[in-house]
Amino acid sequence: MKALFARYKAFLIVLAFLVLYGSLNWEVGEKVVQTTVYQLREMILVIPPIFILLGLLDVWVPKDTMVRFMGDRSGLKGILLALFIGSAAAGPLYGAFPVAAVFMKKGVKFTNILIFLGAWSTTKIPMFLFEVASLGPVFAITRMLVDIPGIIIIAYLLKAAMPDSEIKAMYERAEAL
Repeated sequence: MKALFARYKAFLIVLAFLVLYGSLNWEVGEKVVQTTVYQLREMILVIPPIFILLGLLDVWVPKDTMVRFMGDRSGLKGILLALFIGSAAAGPLYGAFPVAAVFMKKGVKFTNILIFLGAWSTTKIPMFLFEVASLGPVFAITRMLVDIPGIIIIAYLLKAAMPDSEIKAMYERAEAL
């Protein structure tokens, strides 16, 4: 029981605070409950399809193939593939992290994983089409031309700033999943 409390201590403290505050300010408490239910419903609808696709990726795509296309020696091909997969993906950003873990298991280069995460969060194709329609093609294309090099630069800067031992530990944790 102690270990369970220690693991969820932060969650339980926030929950206790919200219950206390919600009981003092009923309007805020009601809004918190509505938001929580909405977020849980969204997660329940998004997460299962992502895990099904991850299972298929894990089984159907051999590690050698992933290493060849997105591994350490993939070069520009790996960068472009990471950008494309991240941009074509659907769903909220929290759906990208299980995909990144499977990429680690499959031997994908760390910078390509960071590029994939950056693309998932900023260069989604539906978002681009929405921007073209509502904000104009000049804005949408300019944003994309700034974001893509920015994602790549940030990925390489993060890789350079992180100790190799920490990156290796992340890959080991992903392999244990």
